[in-house]
Amino acid sequence: MIDAGVNLTSSQFDKDREQMLDRAREAGISNMLLIGCDLESSIASLSLAQTHGFCSTVGVHPHDAKDAPRDLIKQLHEIAKSSEVVAIGECGLDFNRDFSPRPVQERICSEQLGLAQQLSMPVYLHERDAHTRLQALLSEVQVNGVLHCFTGDKQALKYYLDYGLMIGVTGWVCDERRGQQLRELIQYIPDDRLLIETDAPYLLPRTLKPKPKSRRNEPAYLQAVAEQIALLKGIEPSAVARHSTENFMALFNVSEQGSKP
Repeated sequence: MIDAGVNLTSSQFDKDREQMLDRAREAGISNMLLIGCDLESSIASLSLAQTHGFCSTVGVHPHDAKDAPRDLIKQLHEIAKSSEVVAIGECGLDFNRDFSPRPVQERICSEQLGLAQQLSMPVYLHERDAHTRLQALLSEVQVNGVLHCFTGDKQALKYYLDYGLMIGVTGWVCDERRGQQLRELIQYIPDDRLLIETDAPYLLPRTLKPKPKSRRNEPAYLQAVAEQIALLKGIEPSAVARHSTENFMALFNVSEQGSKP
């Protein structure tokens, strides 16, 4: 399996990052997409990707949009030249927490979408309670990519699929409380548009038994996401793993192990 979204730079991994990666390999994780949320974490994710043979993104999360420098796009463009960088993001809109002013979020997101279009690179998108506005921004460009950690409604899902995006599913689908809507929508995500991701260290699958003492998510638990999707789709977990791996390789133009061929 390939974990299509890991926050490997998180301080939650500082004490046992190498051991955690060993557990991931033992669990059959052959590659990971390391997420950049601002310039600092994008550079750090790239460094980790280069060290461990993974892929990474470069971008600014809507939470951090307010702190983006004036020459953001120039700096992102430079980092994106590295072969391990396969997507622009994590970028998008978050009108749920509003950690950055909405007009600033929209400007920074739009600039990154423009860069992705210019470079013909996929985007790694974040959206919370902002479907209408993100739809407006996407209508101004032609990009491919993935809607990471999808938690929206049926209307939003239809739009993102019609636009051509892949859909990233996390341990949210394992949450019988918050994830009920997502569980009902899984059947509408075509096999050839599905990516699975942990978003570790966040979104620990609630279906894990026994639950880890740390309460921290990690890539080794990606199997729980595959199993829950398989249950909802009525297929084998191995099929979910196969489809998502093939989709990841096709979207980001990478081999199963490592970065761009």
